Formats: sequence, C-alpha cells, structure tokens
Amino acid sequence: MTVYLSIIILGIAIFGLSIGVIFNDKPIQGSCGGIGADESCTICGGDTEKCDSLEGV
Repeated sequence: MTVYLSIIILGIAIFGLSIGVIFNDKPIQGSCGGIGADESCTICGGDTEKCDSLEGV
C-alpha cells in the first residue's frame, strides 16, 4: 500500500511540474554557472546581446 501511495504522489508531483512548464511557455534552462560557463560560445563569442538576438534563428 505504501509503495502505491508513493508512486501516486510522485506521479502527481511530476504531472504538476510538467503543467507548470507547459503553461509557462518558456524552454527549460540550466544554471548560469558550472562547467558550461567556462567556455565561450562558438556562435556569439560570449556576447550575451548577440545570443539574445540569435534566439529566434
């Protein structure tokens, strides 16, 4: 019984989070720091304004 209840609660939580992502209408993003922030982008060369203008491309 406990296992079923845990699965149901976990399913409701995942469903709720996915609904939030869908209705927020923005792509999921990673954090600003970490290993990904060590290198500059090959497309924009690290210029964030250029990245913002290329977002719709």
